[in-house]
Amino acid sequence: MSGGEVAGILVAVFWAILVSFLAVALARLAQTLKATTKLVADVTDQAVPLLADASRAVRSAQTQLDRVDAIASDVQEVTANASALSTTVASTFGGPLVKVAAFGYGVRRALSGRREDVPVKTSRRTVIVGRTVPAARRGKRNNREK
Repeated sequence: MSGGEVAGILVAVFWAILVSFLAVALARLAQTLKATTKLVADVTDQAVPLLADASRAVRSAQTQLDRVDAIASDVQEVTANASALSTTVASTFGGPLVKVAAFGYGVRRALSGRREDVPVKTSRRTVIVGRTVPAARRGKRNNREK
């Protein structure tokens, strides 16, 4: 055998080893692609029902939001009506009730002024760090009138 033939045999052996490594790599790549294809198919099979459920949930949420919006507008209308009713009642009964209360107060004052056996209340003053705090308003009124 000559040197060229030995070199040819060596090249053929290395070439055979290289081809076998490439064949193994391609076989593993084919298995990986099959597994990936199966995984994508499984994910697709599971994703489609999940998307349908999510779509139903969004539609249900939209329906509930529409109901809440209707309730909120009704509450706003009721609040406006209650405010108007309150204003009407205050304007209708407010003046006469104040007059009745003032009349009752005047009658009580007139009747309490007739009693001579009731002692006169003295006004209290409280001293706070060099300041004099006036007595309550009732005490002032009693002192002014008598």
